[in-house]
Amino acid sequence: MRHSVKKLLPSVAVALTVTGLSLSAPARAQTYPIDCAILLCLSGGWPASVPCARARAEFIRRITPWPVEPPLQIWRCPMGASYESDRPSNNAERIFDVLYRPDNRRPLQSPPVYDLVPADWVLQLVQDRADIDISGPEFSFVRSIRVFDVRYARQHESGRDGDCNRSATVVLGTYGTQGDFSWQRSSITALPEAHVGLERWGQNCPGIYHRSVFVDWRDYEGDYGFEQVNY
Repeated sequence: MRHSVKKLLPSVAVALTVTGLSLSAPARAQTYPIDCAILLCLSGGWPASVPCARARAEFIRRITPWPVEPPLQIWRCPMGASYESDRPSNNAERIFDVLYRPDNRRPLQSPPVYDLVPADWVLQLVQDRADIDISGPEFSFVRSIRVFDVRYARQHESGRDGDCNRSATVVLGTYGTQGDFSWQRSSITALPEAHVGLERWGQNCPGIYHRSVFVDWRDYEGDYGFEQVNY
């Protein structure tokens, strides 16, 4: 590969501006696949720039209820290649190359709203995968993204016998090898340490009612990042 993502990341803002995400060209920005910007900006740790600020805002908007969407929808970033089993696994430069496409291709339609996690909690695939092979380690930052949807967590004392009643519904969204997104059942104990609002869960019985969506990730360099939206 001619370049690595690591070497190209300092040029993120320039690349995004060239492809039409600058403030001076709002009309063209509307035709740009925002997920290409999310993909590249996330990999670089969200560099300080207007395009990456817009990409991060959309990334967070998607986990703001309701419904909760996959924050990165990589299937909406056309990288100009179909998945082939014999394709070399090191395709990181595709992330950057897609930003220099000469055409003004319109983004794909918004994905359909998916159903709630079913009663049997079977893992459900809700979207397609990337159109190139992203199974290599250079795309590990995509698979590092986790979305914890705390649909409710309630803790309170029973008025009659003083017992502590606790109930919660938590689901976890993760990305597969090729960027496919799926939900599965999770728990309060699986929440990352950075999550705020349930620190007193299980400690005596203070009254708690909490709902939030928490997303975390690691960028290309392995640096940790997270966001939480309470509702």
